[in-house]
Amino acid sequence: MTTQHVGYFVGSLAKGSINRILSKSLIRLAPDNMEFTEIPIGNLPLYSYDFDADYPPEGRALKEAIAKVDAVLFVSPEYNRSIPGALKNAIDWASRPWGQNSFARKPSAVIGASPGPIGTAVAQQSLKQVLAFCNSPLMNALEAYVHYTPEIFGSDGEVHDASTENFLRDYMREFHEFIARVLTVLPKDEL
Repeated sequence: MTTQHVGYFVGSLAKGSINRILSKSLIRLAPDNMEFTEIPIGNLPLYSYDFDADYPPEGRALKEAIAKVDAVLFVSPEYNRSIPGALKNAIDWASRPWGQNSFARKPSAVIGASPGPIGTAVAQQSLKQVLAFCNSPLMNALEAYVHYTPEIFGSDGEVHDASTENFLRDYMREFHEFIARVLTVLPKDEL
């Protein structure tokens, strides 16, 4: 079976981000033929269309990283009932200039962890609206709003709860199958 190359975004810039820990868990539990590359967002300047004629190196590197992968995975916290500003800024850079949207026809999935019981439900809905506008085919099921506790997640990404581990493994298996379905209809070489 063909290896799927997945770029992932961690929406938090915090060094101790629980969503970074969640991303390690997801990579650990993903099918063997998925390879992951983090697409960093912390060094991007604030987007302005003034840059559209001459993208800075950080903006070009972001777009090149997305071009190299088959799909993208967003692992993000919820800030003030929406997505973090750094993540929205990265999406703005990647989707511009007009007609050069890096997310167009690129399969995507959204997941997030929070210490609260409803996970990142509101932020995920906000992010899905943005990605829908960016014409990124979205995996809409399974939805995953992860209630994070340090007893369940080790800092290395190990999951210490069987039901959580099974759920995340199923989520990644479903994402794997979703990518395969999308790329059957929209082959990467035609993107």
